[in-house]
Amino acid sequence: MARFCTFFSGSTGNSTYIGTAKGGILVDAGASGKAILTAADKQGIEAEKISAICVTHEHIDHIKGLCPLLKKLKVPLIASSDTIKALVEKGKLPAGAEVIEIGDNSVEIADIVINRFAISHDCVGASGYTFNMPDNRKIAVCTDTGVVTDAIRQSLMGSDLCLIESNHDLKMLKNGPYPPELKIRIMSDYGHLSNNACAAELVGLLEGGTTRFVLGHLSQHNNLPALALSSAKNAFADIAAKENEDYILTVASASGGKMMVL
Repeated sequence: MARFCTFFSGSTGNSTYIGTAKGGILVDAGASGKAILTAADKQGIEAEKISAICVTHEHIDHIKGLCPLLKKLKVPLIASSDTIKALVEKGKLPAGAEVIEIGDNSVEIADIVINRFAISHDCVGASGYTFNMPDNRKIAVCTDTGVVTDAIRQSLMGSDLCLIESNHDLKMLKNGPYPPELKIRIMSDYGHLSNNACAAELVGLLEGGTTRFVLGHLSQHNNLPALALSSAKNAFADIAAKENEDYILTVASASGGKMMVL
């Protein structure tokens, strides 16, 4: 059976585990290497069972622990060519690290088939990923995108579980402490999805067969879990979908998430 757990999620750090009883893959390493391995151990995941690290993009809240983890685990890095180039230029890859470039090609690790899709963020080569599991389950990870394009929707469609960004409440962001230029960046097509924008996408995903939703990458300054959940539930209520009957909805914890078994 497929296993999914967000170890860390939010503006301070992001790392998610996707795997099976045999082993799996990390998506991002945005906390310290020690913290990520400790989080894995709490879920019964031995370091030796981590077979690769997929990186969505080079921002620090997604790569903080990448270099030490690659040194310790000696597993391949999977990322777009532009992200790999950025990591090399920033000195974030250890010497001799194995690198697997992913574009339109699929990559298979630990019996999991990984596919990449482009997301809309303020860096080149940013990626979302889908994971086709050995038991034919499909898991999708889509955060750090300012807009959901038709191509992104197509990639997410048919997922059994989708981790999707619900970054900010618009009112909180507009009235919050951030400087104007940062607010503009977050609300742009190259920033982050708001609660309302995320909720609008959930309906189509549910109608396409997705039944498990994890709201992720919530801003610690511009959002609250209750607001993200409320937006999503209101969208589902508009189509008369019932929680825990038609869908399961959770918010990814900033740290210490619970393992989900599909």
